[in-house]
Amino acid sequence: MAVEEEGLRVFQSVRIKIGEAKNLPTYPGPNKMRDCYCTVNLDQEEVFRTKIVEKSLCPFYGEDFYCEIPRSFRHLSFYIFDRDVFRRDSIIGKVAIQKEDLQKYHNRDTWFQLQHVDADSEVQGKVHLELRLSEVITDTGVICHKLATRVLECKGLPIVNGQCDPYATVTLAGPYRSEAKKTKVKKKTNNPQFDEVFYFEVTRPCSYNKKSHFDIEDADEVDKMEIRVDLWNASNLKFGDEFLGELRLPLKCLRQSSSYEAWYFLQPRDNGNKSLKPDDLGSLRLNVVYTEDHVFSSDYYSPLRDLLLKSADVEPVSASAAHVLGEVCREKQEAAIPLVRLFLHYGKIVPFISAIANAEVKRTQDPNTIFRGNSLTSKCIDETMKLAGMHYLQVTLKPIIDEICQLHKPCEIDPVKLKDGENLENNRENLRQYVDRIFTVITKSGVSCPTVMCDIFFSLRESAAKRFQGDPDVRYTAVSSFIFLRFFAPAILSPNLFQLTPHHPDPQTSRTLTLISKTIQTLGSLSKSKSASFKESYMATFYDYFNEQKYADAVKNFLDLISSSGRRDHKSIEQPILLKEGFMIKRAQGRKRFGMKNFKKRWFRLTNHEFTYQKSKGDHPLCSIPIENILAVEKLEEESFKMKNMFQVIQPERVLYIQANNCVEAKDWIDILTKVSQCNKKRLTVYHPSAYLNGHWLCCKATADNTPGCTPCTGGLPANIQLDIDGDRETERIYSLFNLYMPKLEKMQEACGSKSVYDGPEQEEYSTFIIDDPKETYKTLKQIIDSVGTLEQEHAQYKRDKFKKTKYGSQEHPIGDKSFQSYIRQQSEISAHSI
Repeated sequence: MAVEEEGLRVFQSVRIKIGEAKNLPTYPGPNKMRDCYCTVNLDQEEVFRTKIVEKSLCPFYGEDFYCEIPRSFRHLSFYIFDRDVFRRDSIIGKVAIQKEDLQKYHNRDTWFQLQHVDADSEVQGKVHLELRLSEVITDTGVICHKLATRVLECKGLPIVNGQCDPYATVTLAGPYRSEAKKTKVKKKTNNPQFDEVFYFEVTRPCSYNKKSHFDIEDADEVDKMEIRVDLWNASNLKFGDEFLGELRLPLKCLRQSSSYEAWYFLQPRDNGNKSLKPDDLGSLRLNVVYTEDHVFSSDYYSPLRDLLLKSADVEPVSASAAHVLGEVCREKQEAAIPLVRLFLHYGKIVPFISAIANAEVKRTQDPNTIFRGNSLTSKCIDETMKLAGMHYLQVTLKPIIDEICQLHKPCEIDPVKLKDGENLENNRENLRQYVDRIFTVITKSGVSCPTVMCDIFFSLRESAAKRFQGDPDVRYTAVSSFIFLRFFAPAILSPNLFQLTPHHPDPQTSRTLTLISKTIQTLGSLSKSKSASFKESYMATFYDYFNEQKYADAVKNFLDLISSSGRRDHKSIEQPILLKEGFMIKRAQGRKRFGMKNFKKRWFRLTNHEFTYQKSKGDHPLCSIPIENILAVEKLEEESFKMKNMFQVIQPERVLYIQANNCVEAKDWIDILTKVSQCNKKRLTVYHPSAYLNGHWLCCKATADNTPGCTPCTGGLPANIQLDIDGDRETERIYSLFNLYMPKLEKMQEACGSKSVYDGPEQEEYSTFIIDDPKETYKTLKQIIDSVGTLEQEHAQYKRDKFKKTKYGSQEHPIGDKSFQSYIRQQSEISAHSI
């Protein structure tokens, strides 16, 4: 979901690795240990929670989280909680990274000291305020000054304990006075509209002096005065109302003008308390990758995009733009991610991977090392399998992975690690059964393997067999090195990274999955001496169970099926695929004539066939909506029910209103529901952004409940439920990489010149580049540099235009926006430099 600006779309995303915490403070009890979990928050809104690690002061989480960020934010925060069975979980400490500081820690493992948390520091949101200083003539005819303070509205206040009933207090404070007034409470909204005016007498009658607004004797006193606006949540709890944030404005800001109106970010309250030393609370290891893409309209990217998409047809492929990107990037993975997504979007992934794979095979001397390195080919195939094969993994592995995680059968076969009471033979039998079942479901799943993966495997098989004609097994090992080594084995080892489980498994389950993954990897490798491939003697002994020809035959039959030309996926369309599930809150749909239209928590489940909900996971569905009956899925305005993160699933006869847990989850549900219903013939083109309540639509005031919508539906998404790719966004990312590595592009140009002029020994500084045809590569490099230069100029011009139009203190850039202040400094420096 992009934020629209003039002629530009802005995408924000974050990928986080939550490693571990260390040296947390001991629990003040005899046990001293804690049961801790970590949350990820956009400001105060929780968007992810790790599993609970029990009885530890140094909990290891090892969890990855990725999300598209659908709104603006000021801080990315991480809270460590201690679970309490009888009371509300307590916060141990937090890490809060300002948005403008995220690039400092980009893709680096960093230890952060946990900071103390108190209610006065937990602030988000902004307030719209207007101050006006007026001359007032009293009944006696003398002049005095009154200050009118107008509190118009607030946006994005935090929701406290599931509710937000805000009000504001306005105080005129000075050295010798303090006068406070209060707005009305606005119920059930974190975007309250107050529009209330409060009047304060600033100066005594006769003390006004036109030259300075205040006479000399009052000037110092007035300069020390300030208006303070405090936001509170009206609470029914005995502990009193909760502080939401404050704003302090000195009255001297009115010296230049008698009227002042602007938006402000709310700030924490300085209560004078000294927080605990950071090292008293421990530390947290994080790796954060925050990306912000500024994407122009499609025509801006045509030259670079066309250059990239013809890469498969360039001879040699090492002279193509896509291959050059892989050469200049520090890590091949950096290049592979946007390249694969771009080629998938335009249906050109198979010829591109076939071309670079064929070139790599020609450079390979030993068939035993084929596709074993971290080359651009390997990384591109990995990324393709991750994108195209995610649902294939769900269908194949998820049921048995879930069973392993739930049953916790002992499977340890290392005699040294056996626990008291465990039997080695029983453990071996448990593990053997799991390996057998997983091996069987994999080798029988060939018909479900996605077509794009099969087409790539066919190409690999043909290239390898042609290159190494004397090795009959290379056609199998070329494919198994990907499907077993880089797809199934990693998914078994770390199911949370492949969306098979929500969290990293517990230590015992993780050990079981490690043993299974090792065995499956060896079974799929078809190596001649399999027992010798294990360093551990207990693994070699265990593998004797599988030293039968039937296992090798099953692997070969499976590899033959998924790498055969013309093979198509027959069953995947018929078989229901679970796409998403989880608890949300729904409003009754009014299916019963006299039923209550209340809100209830339900377990929602979406497959490619139907959208259902039930009381709890595993219960019989209370309602089932066939996918073909979903006419549109859109956001619902907050004003409808005074509830955030709501969306609507529009059906022929009624609308289902649903509230998700947070903004990220709401976006995920809207996206996946939209994708899976995109091909429905009766999809709507218009909808009502607000609900039908009390006999009329809140948005357009129409009274008939069947009145056609008043707002166009949001833009269509690709019908393919597996892939939601924006080609322009991926091209923008590739441009950013080329721009980042421009010195390497120029160095590669030098290398081409050196090679074509001196056909002798390579210079050491150029030896890292693969250059098969210097002239063709130089030509491509020149086109890349020209395209990148043009886009760089467009970005610079856009920034200059935006800088001229942007007003500091507007709703988009409130006063206190540090990222905008930093942006202003950058633009001022650029302007001064250009002058």
